Amino acid sequence: MFYGALRQTAAVLARTLCRPTVEGRENIPATGAVLLASNHLSFVDSVVIPLSVTSRRVRFLAKSDYFEGSGLKGRSAKALFGALGAVPVRRTSARDAMASLDLMLERLQEGEACVVYPEGTRSRDGRLYRGRTGVAHLALESKAPVVPVAVSGTEKVQPIGASMPRPHHFTVRFGEPLDFSTGYDHLAPGKARREITDHIMDAIHGLSGQERAGKYNTFTGEG
Repeated sequence: MFYGALRQTAAVLARTLCRPTVEGRENIPATGAVLLASNHLSFVDSVVIPLSVTSRRVRFLAKSDYFEGSGLKGRSAKALFGALGAVPVRRTSARDAMASLDLMLERLQEGEACVVYPEGTRSRDGRLYRGRTGVAHLALESKAPVVPVAVSGTEKVQPIGASMPRPHHFTVRFGEPLDFSTGYDHLAPGKARREITDHIMDAIHGLSGQERAGKYNTFTGEG
């Protein structure tokens, strides 16, 4: 009840202060595993996407630091991220990256909804970067449908480097689900993952209209 109330409070604040536009909620299955694959412009993407999905709880990866702080600020952060569905992970090595994928796969196999960012990290310049194939690995292993997601305006809510969010309109668009559960057994695993990832990024681009960077994002900042 506490987590539900906290989530509801955060949702009301977001609607009141930012007056967001949310399109395509009906594309999110009400039950069962689903992978929400989104572009990534701001730290707050991991807040606004779960809040935009009103029909069910959404899981996303968050740095374990947010769950380990002390004092009032630390307890508040832990409560908020827990209410939003965050899964704490460490991000210091390639092994941690694989462990993160395993955690997401576990949640999908349990029938949950999970957010991933195929670009790997936030875009500093607003362009859409090439997707990394972890998203395809999750889709192939879980057989879950993939709903492409596009956020816009969140980089104004909390720009990179800003410590606190600020009121600004943002938009979240959910596209039609993509099914990758069959049709890829004839391809080598690496080729299948690349083809699926490119398909997902094309769908995200169709929703976001961002300029495409044509390369991987190497920005190593938070989230």
